[in-house]
Amino acid sequence: MSRPPVGESQLTPFRFSFNRSVRLEDRDERLSSDAGALLVRELAEGLDLPALFAGLRDPRRKSQCRHSLRELLLTYLALLAQGYRDQDDADRLRTDPAFRLAVSDRRGQSPLRKGASGPLASQPTLSRLVRLLASDDHRALLAAIPATLACTRLTRQGWRRCDSLTVDLDSLAIEVHGRQEGSAWNAYARATIYHPLVASLGEQGDLLGLRLRGGTAHTAAGGLDFVIPILERLERDVADRVDLRIDAGFPSGDFLDALDARGTRYVARLKGNARLSQLAAPYLTRPRGRPPLEPRTWTVELRYVAGSWSRDRRVVLVIQEKPDQLFLDHFFLVTSWTRREKPAAALLDHYRRRGKAEGHFGEFKDVLAPALSSTRRPKSHYRGRQPRRRTESVDPMASNEVILLLHGIAYQLMHAGRCVQERVERQGVSLRRFRETVLKAGTRILLRARRVTVVLGRAAAGLWRSWLRAWERMRPAPS
Repeated sequence: MSRPPVGESQLTPFRFSFNRSVRLEDRDERLSSDAGALLVRELAEGLDLPALFAGLRDPRRKSQCRHSLRELLLTYLALLAQGYRDQDDADRLRTDPAFRLAVSDRRGQSPLRKGASGPLASQPTLSRLVRLLASDDHRALLAAIPATLACTRLTRQGWRRCDSLTVDLDSLAIEVHGRQEGSAWNAYARATIYHPLVASLGEQGDLLGLRLRGGTAHTAAGGLDFVIPILERLERDVADRVDLRIDAGFPSGDFLDALDARGTRYVARLKGNARLSQLAAPYLTRPRGRPPLEPRTWTVELRYVAGSWSRDRRVVLVIQEKPDQLFLDHFFLVTSWTRREKPAAALLDHYRRRGKAEGHFGEFKDVLAPALSSTRRPKSHYRGRQPRRRTESVDPMASNEVILLLHGIAYQLMHAGRCVQERVERQGVSLRRFRETVLKAGTRILLRARRVTVVLGRAAAGLWRSWLRAWERMRPAPS
């Protein structure tokens, strides 16, 4: 057996049973399977994310802290982007060279030199980070970051201020396990869930904001207070007018009156009821003649006032033929656009683009998969001893909202990277594919003289070279 190179330790090699000639060795080299953490840091710096963290107040004693607040946040986000949704993974990856290099505040070789920089933050340290961020001020600052990142991404990637932009407002069902405070059984989702609000730019795919709510919260509960600041932010930075596209649970009288008062144009689906069914009944007849091979869709312009509305509004009855169904299907859209501004066919086409937003919401739940599991667990021991004083438990809803917001920020970083990759490939790229083909790359990191060399395989290096060139070519568009 050959000896390992000088300065490297080696454990006992082990073999595969299917081929005894294949031997596995564990060497003390700077190897990592998560080189993409470096790209995550590049995205964070390019979108000015570390500057946004400057508003977070750090109450810790600096003499007792090994990692700055910014390092802890970058560690948390890099782990999420690389697919490590369990905080326990932080303990296993504490010595990973790619992560240490990506999240450190130090420059040069310092993050990788022995004695100059310690390992990454452990799982208990990241849990204390969530506790620290659970205050009202910190959560308010974190809640504003996704919209800021979206505006910065649009500006950097060539977006010019436009006449109008559309925000999609919806609610999500986040399944939880155990006895989480605020969670509840939902018959529609058939699971115990939280029911957060979410806003996005449907066509562009940017996540603009998240707000955690209990599992029994109504779809529209708190929706107005949540979405108005987002609309104002976008109108200030990227668009002259921002429109709203919402689901059937939102169009209450107060909600629509507030949108009318600020001049926000909107379209929403209406929930079916007896009055709407009676209003639609005279129009639910097929046109004369032999039906075509393809199912037809047609619209009818009407006026309608719900019981909670202050006045009547324009509604569009959409009637659809469906294969193998005897009766016609139908639903209603309510809108503030006039018939001249947006005819019924154009309005229906605009509402159907909401499917893109739902696809991005599905990506967020599938790829980031937020695990909300904070509970009231008062500390019973510290380093094997009973603590002299007990600290009060943080509100689990506040901690879970911090976790949800950090997942939203990680999504926005990955989405920015995905948009760069789409320019390279000149086609759509899913969030999962971006992670698997670009971020999850193996690397060996070498220290030579005063340089740090990141060694990639030829296939991964080609992808990274094209990605970095496209990223460098993106500069803020002139105002």
